[in-house]
Amino acid sequence: TSYYIVDEALIISNLHNLMLFIVKSGCRVLLAQKALSMFALYPLIGSYLHGTAASGYFEAKLGHEHMGGETHIFSPAYTEAEFTDIADICDHIIFNSFAQWQKFKEPALKAGALCGLRINPECSTQERPIYDPCAPGSRLGITASNFERRALDGISGLHFHTLCEQNADALAATLLAVESKFGQYLYGMRWINLGGGHHITRDDYDVATLLASIARLQNKYGLTVYLEPGEAVVLNAGFLVGTVIDIINTSALPVAVLDISAACHMPDVLEMPYRPPLLGSDIPGGLEHTYRLAGPTCLAGDIIGDYSFAKKLEPGMRLIFGDQAHYSMVKNNTFNGMNLPSIAIARAGGGIGLIKSFGYEDFKNRLS
Repeated sequence: TSYYIVDEALIISNLHNLMLFIVKSGCRVLLAQKALSMFALYPLIGSYLHGTAASGYFEAKLGHEHMGGETHIFSPAYTEAEFTDIADICDHIIFNSFAQWQKFKEPALKAGALCGLRINPECSTQERPIYDPCAPGSRLGITASNFERRALDGISGLHFHTLCEQNADALAATLLAVESKFGQYLYGMRWINLGGGHHITRDDYDVATLLASIARLQNKYGLTVYLEPGEAVVLNAGFLVGTVIDIINTSALPVAVLDISAACHMPDVLEMPYRPPLLGSDIPGGLEHTYRLAGPTCLAGDIIGDYSFAKKLEPGMRLIFGDQAHYSMVKNNTFNGMNLPSIAIARAGGGIGLIKSFGYEDFKNRLS
């Protein structure tokens, strides 16, 4: 330990559900690489989905090289140094402002890319400002008051992304705002991209509402509809395995120090905040022995959370955290010189394949 392990059979189950959704909806589905860039899985994922969505040049290049299919990109701003390569490898290029569109319009169209604009429907459906692209002062997307009809020549689609781990009711509410503020422009478009944040593979997800929303866009405006799920592809299919290093008794409760760091290995725990599921545990007080689980870094707030167990924890015991495929490997870091967890796959046909391990040289080579 520590290591991430992704269950291939669970990935295939998610992908199968997404494939059934594609057949029913007639829409096109892309992997949002910002959630998962484990390219060892790209051949498998690419056999079900239509391609990849990127938030920057390196993601676009990774998707183009390792999955193929369609390569889409959105960035709040592109640089001249990267744009020539972006135009060469991306099928769809989405711009965040009319200034960026005018700056890169000629090379994008010359390369044959389908070009779009990100819109901001100014419809907040979540409570966390850090994840709300519709919050006041957001830099993400063009608002209706700043939309320029005269500058749409060459634009073939619109894009919005406002959801985060949400159900279809949030999308339905957002679409009402989109149609109210931008519906007049949709009749002249070929496609619309509804972004990500759709938890399609979650058991309680309202697929019927999503299907109805997509059908309306297809029938009313004649649009090809794209979705960019990230978490839905690997939901509940990844695990992070660690070991208890020490038990520290405090006046509040005992603290188990692990070889897993929230700050380094599961940053969403601190950023969301988020309490990851843990095999064999319960809420604080739910079982006889309650511990605070913490990482080995110098950060006082490197706390994973409080959990209870039927038996006392002891150094050397292994703990298995669930739902750790998305926003873990793509966001982890080496703060304090922490080593990165190894990456493995539990094969659907049996056996475990070690994909990659890390060490001192990986830490050193990121520095100067």
